[in-house]
Amino acid sequence: MQDSYDLVVVGSGAAGMAAALTAHHLGLSALIVEKTEYIGGSTAYSGGATWIPNNPHQIEAGAAEPRSKAMTYLQAEVGNHGRPDLWESFLDAGPKMVRFMEDNTHLKFSMRPVAPDYHPDQPGGALGHRVLDPLDFDARVMGEKLALIRPPIREFTVFGGMMVGRKDIPHMFSMLRKPTSALHAAGILARHAKDKLTRGRATRLVLGSAMAGRLAHSVFEAGIDLQTRSAAKELLTEGGRVTGLLLDTPDGDQRVTARLGVVLAGGGAARAKVLDDVLHPHAQHYSMSPEGSTGDSIALAAPLGVRVAEGNAAPLFYAPVSLIPQADGSVRPFPHLFLDRAKPGVYAVDGTGQRFVNEAASYHDFVRAMLGNGPGRAPEGPVWLLADHATIRRYGLGAVRPFPAPMGGHLRSGYLKRGRTLADLAAQIDVPAQALAETAARVTGFAQKGEDPDHGKGSTAYNRYLGDPELGGANPCLGPLARGPFYAIRLYPGDIGASIGLPIDPEARVVTPEGQPVPGLFACGNDANSIMGGTYPGAGITLGPALTFGFIAAHTAAGKPLPTG
Repeated sequence: MQDSYDLVVVGSGAAGMAAALTAHHLGLSALIVEKTEYIGGSTAYSGGATWIPNNPHQIEAGAAEPRSKAMTYLQAEVGNHGRPDLWESFLDAGPKMVRFMEDNTHLKFSMRPVAPDYHPDQPGGALGHRVLDPLDFDARVMGEKLALIRPPIREFTVFGGMMVGRKDIPHMFSMLRKPTSALHAAGILARHAKDKLTRGRATRLVLGSAMAGRLAHSVFEAGIDLQTRSAAKELLTEGGRVTGLLLDTPDGDQRVTARLGVVLAGGGAARAKVLDDVLHPHAQHYSMSPEGSTGDSIALAAPLGVRVAEGNAAPLFYAPVSLIPQADGSVRPFPHLFLDRAKPGVYAVDGTGQRFVNEAASYHDFVRAMLGNGPGRAPEGPVWLLADHATIRRYGLGAVRPFPAPMGGHLRSGYLKRGRTLADLAAQIDVPAQALAETAARVTGFAQKGEDPDHGKGSTAYNRYLGDPELGGANPCLGPLARGPFYAIRLYPGDIGASIGLPIDPEARVVTPEGQPVPGLFACGNDANSIMGGTYPGAGITLGPALTFGFIAAHTAAGKPLPTG
């Protein structure tokens, strides 16, 4: 390992690896430093969705859209919490980034023809084509280096570590009802069993794990240096310019020169203790970010007069979580992103036994309602997610899997509450029995009519996209809460990353409060303040800008313009 490079990148998530791969392609030498033992950062935990309006796949499908449409949507969604110059830079460079990655790395995408923005009724909203997914990755080609990829969240796997992708989920739900689904499930199960026997872990990577694996394989194949267990300790400067890094490594301090600059892509500050009051002033909060997302790389810029940006609509990208008790007395948070809340027959109530929000709203909007600063009303007391027996056996609920998976362990641990009647359940979760009964009767009536006048569940294309169209009826998000036994899981505020970070300019340069770029210092991913300003317009609005501004940062450092076309 040498001690001098053109570009040094802090962090090995999608943003950091995108910056290093682009730099390598532009003829620069690059080093990636990662403070944890694993590569992939929060990307490896994510769903892998990547929001890139007017991406090449969209154009090839004949669904090109003018940039002004996406700009209109961002203005409606983000408004004064964001900066139009950053949106312009992102919308210009995003499609070019996709083209570069697919032409020069192992990162390949498929497009979702149907994938509504989270608020598709807003001006400029779209019903599809803007979201890309990484193709599944056969990581057997990585050999022993596969062990370096951050393992997925345990509760997001089945059968001892088998990853389940977006296209697998409908088959897993239907494997006992449809022969084609049974064949699909049998195929991936057989592959997983062979992997466990021969390699000790899954080699079929999907979702964010596939993106992390594809990027990491590209990094290794390109010969880019990557150093794990190496924490950035201090930015080295000369004449006001960032010229390198002081690293804390297992072998002691290490000084590394960065001739053209340092890119901060360390995963953001979702777990930064010093920002507790800003990030989650509410009592209980649980982050799904990796343990390394403590804001260390962001703190490196403070001595240079750079501060965390202000003015975001929210400091975090929120997601409701439930807490799975562990054998050692601890708990593991489980994020309720999209598999359960929007399904027919699943409803949320607070301590009064009443609903307070559209359950099919985005995870970010759901928690904003829990905190009293979003759609719906602020809940009173704890929040519970409810389902009857038919519903939980069909869809599952949180970490509880659908039939035929057993639920006894979750009942014994207390994670899942069950009541023979609604009154029994009300007693267990300490809500008024009469109010809960009235809520159940009301939503069961809504399901028969296909409309939810109280909170509008199923009223938007995004809601319906996450429902169950196979169930039939006028509204794929509404179902009865009528036949016992009945079940409940408690929800808490959580997050999947921080939206607040270092302010950057359209060239991905870190800027001071006066708007002046710090020479030689760049930021991307969650280390950069979100260009969405703490709002959440759609699936992939973190990874899309992360990859894009990593791509931009390398071009800026190299002094080369972005590709044309």
